[in-house]
Amino acid sequence: MKERLMFVYRGVVTRDNSIPLLMLLEKEMENSEFGFVGRKRLFMFVLESLQNVSRHSDNNLHANMSLVVYSKLNRGYTVTTGNVISSSNIDDLKRRLDEINNLETEEIRSVYRHMLSTSEFSSKGGAGLGLIEMAKKTGNKLDYDFVNLDNDNYYFILSKTVDSEGIGIPIGENEKPFRAKTVEQLERLMAENKVYLIWSGHITSDVGKEVLSFTETKLTEDEIVSSVRRRVFSILVEIIENVAKFSPGRDPEEKFGMPVAMIRFENKIYSVTTGNLILNTRVDELKEKIDTINQYDKVGLKAFFRKSLSEQTSGSDSTGNMGLIEMARKSGNKLIYQFDRINEIYTYYTLTVKVEDRIS
Repeated sequence: MKERLMFVYRGVVTRDNSIPLLMLLEKEMENSEFGFVGRKRLFMFVLESLQNVSRHSDNNLHANMSLVVYSKLNRGYTVTTGNVISSSNIDDLKRRLDEINNLETEEIRSVYRHMLSTSEFSSKGGAGLGLIEMAKKTGNKLDYDFVNLDNDNYYFILSKTVDSEGIGIPIGENEKPFRAKTVEQLERLMAENKVYLIWSGHITSDVGKEVLSFTETKLTEDEIVSSVRRRVFSILVEIIENVAKFSPGRDPEEKFGMPVAMIRFENKIYSVTTGNLILNTRVDELKEKIDTINQYDKVGLKAFFRKSLSEQTSGSDSTGNMGLIEMARKSGNKLIYQFDRINEIYTYYTLTVKVEDRIS
């Protein structure tokens, strides 16, 4: 919440997973003050950014260190990417970025047209054409930095903040200056905790669909066994619905604790975690439900599921038991939960479900 992070992905950026990454941001913007022109400009900037990461990840051994970060500010959005590049490319890339940042808006357009007409393309996409395209779309300078990793590699961080019109916001008194160290620390934190996806924001139907779409694409690319892939996906469906069910509303969430969805992968175990604000009056009932579910083994859960299903009526709270039972059944593990009291009204509820790839 402090860094205003909305979405973070750490891993290989591909053509296939770029599509849901783009759609996720677009669905979020539909619920903001962004108009069509602003959405289009930001959409095209993110597209170029993702292509840039995919194109310039020189060392495949470090491709999984690539980072895509969306942050939401009071006046717009910040899009930040990070990826490992060879030390030998630093000087040339820095020179091109500085040249672009020293151009006025009309000069950027002129240089862009010149590069297109003279076909100054390199094997990696055109002598900085993608960078100029990014600057042209948003009409302002590109924030960047290089963090030394070792003798052969640097972490290249590129960032841009735009307003509701999709135009770059100059750094001023009301916005924090660009800090590459924060991005590097975020990448390191995710690596240490084996986190590859974090979403923090209001869970709408459309946003939930795009989170699911991206996860499905990523699981397919990771060549995870189909049975495990289905389990992780279906659990994510249930757990996101669980978050939406308990939401006390947008205003309390923004003040006391935003919903979070997170996926980790460690030692061949997927951990799907959500966190969300709930009313204190619902804690005891919810805790009792989870404790009851955790008492059963696989056979017991099946019987309990049938019993709960037979007791459902058109007016009953169907999501309560059924969704939690389904998560326990499909994961083959106990549900891990925690309740952190925020104040006399709200508690932050965290739920983790683990899926092992050896489960048949």
